[in-house]
Amino acid sequence: MLFTSYTFIAFLAAMFVLYYLVPKKFQWMLLLAGSYLFYAWAGIHFLAYILVTTVTTWYAAKRMTVLQTEQSAYLKAHKAELSREEKKALKAAGKKKTRHWMLFCLLLNLGILAVLKYTDFFISNINGIFDTDIAFMRFALPMGISFYTFQSMGYLLDVYRGKYAAQDSLGRFALFVSFFPQVIQGPISRYDDMAKTLYDEHPYDHHNISFGIQRICWGFFKKMVVADRILVAVNELIKNPADYTGAYVLAAMFFYAIELYADFTGGIDITIGIAQVFGVHLVENFERPFFSKNTAEYWRRWHITMGTWFRDYIFYPISVCQPMLKLSKASREKLGQALGKRVPVYLSTSIVWFVTGLWHGASWNFIVWGMLNCLVLIVSQEFEPFYAWFHKKFPKVGRTFWYRLFQVARTFCLMSAIRILDCYRDVPLTFHQVGTIFTEGNWNVLVNGSLLELGLSAADWGVILAGVLAMLIVSLIGRSGSVREKLSKQPMALRYGVYAALFLGVLIFGAYGIGFDASQFIYNQF
Repeated sequence: MLFTSYTFIAFLAAMFVLYYLVPKKFQWMLLLAGSYLFYAWAGIHFLAYILVTTVTTWYAAKRMTVLQTEQSAYLKAHKAELSREEKKALKAAGKKKTRHWMLFCLLLNLGILAVLKYTDFFISNINGIFDTDIAFMRFALPMGISFYTFQSMGYLLDVYRGKYAAQDSLGRFALFVSFFPQVIQGPISRYDDMAKTLYDEHPYDHHNISFGIQRICWGFFKKMVVADRILVAVNELIKNPADYTGAYVLAAMFFYAIELYADFTGGIDITIGIAQVFGVHLVENFERPFFSKNTAEYWRRWHITMGTWFRDYIFYPISVCQPMLKLSKASREKLGQALGKRVPVYLSTSIVWFVTGLWHGASWNFIVWGMLNCLVLIVSQEFEPFYAWFHKKFPKVGRTFWYRLFQVARTFCLMSAIRILDCYRDVPLTFHQVGTIFTEGNWNVLVNGSLLELGLSAADWGVILAGVLAMLIVSLIGRSGSVREKLSKQPMALRYGVYAALFLGVLIFGAYGIGFDASQFIYNQF
């Protein structure tokens, strides 16, 4: 029951009507029932996996909160009687118990994810290295398992750290894990953010619902008018690599960048819009990433919740763990202060990007993609002194529009080039194809009409161009505040003219029929 299916539209309409008809104290229960129906639609047997994650995480978090509460109460009651050493010993013993619950739940649920998602990848590498013929397991991957596992484990680690107490209600926690708009492609929410509105009673709010529907329509526009249409050209270029080399590869890079952005951000717009219709606030996952002036800024703007998850739950813990602190000390002693302090930071960064690549997919192209991003970030960090010198030497240059435009274009091209690994799914082939950009010299194909032979007509390209321009204009307007808020203050004729144009744009220019796939979102595979 994917977002672009008629079944989902009918399901969403029914949920909307029921949500504002049932007594408000039952609204969260309706969302829970609807979320499990939505999830079961993909295969009722997959419910077992999300139920295991939900129940084990809820119980482990509850046990940790109980232990933390009991310890805090005991220390408070016996504050005057206990010595400093006794208090320290009690805290250490309590921490050890909570750590056992945390590790048990973490290893169990990450183990489920690893077995289902990476077993065949491991077997394929064993077969390749040792020339064996171990049969593949071919496990079916439950819908959204990477997203709901990470969201649940973030909650578990927050409770372990004492950021907040565990949720008492299993049903309420189950809704947090399974909330149907976000379960298949994020954003990866934090419990303390999402719980503020997820369980509240929500009266009918025309303003909020109107804004939510606008966001949903804008997501459908990006997905169905732009992403699904340009997908036809991307597929043609990627599926026939021998026929499309040189300048065609450059075109594929940019076309795929547009497709992925429109597809992923379109899906997130639909997700956030649906949540808003039900009165639930979800955090933003993108902040105009293609306006970034460097790669570090780009990754602060793209898939924000994934980046912050890896930062908070992998990078920081690795950076301050005892082995890394020992390595840091040894590196400074042997390599000097300047070089030694970089070793633990860059090692932690490398681990994070290796895991990030692996999270995206069980194949080497994603791992290489992650490590290339890591390399670019590290090299950029090393060049910081040079950038500082350049801007100090030529202060006026850095403030010009054209220099900022150069920075944005450079970042966009670099990220597009690395992202092409996602397309060919074969590392040697990808590097070969990128290499032909510099050796083929067939630049004329970009202007001689050859791009019209990729399964799209001139009219299709006109629609794509109009869609891209619309996304650019909305992004530019959005830099100074909410586009919907600004639009709501315009005259009624202009407002409803924009609404009608958006709705009719999806209805008339959405990619339907033979040659188009208006059902699958790219990030559903993760």
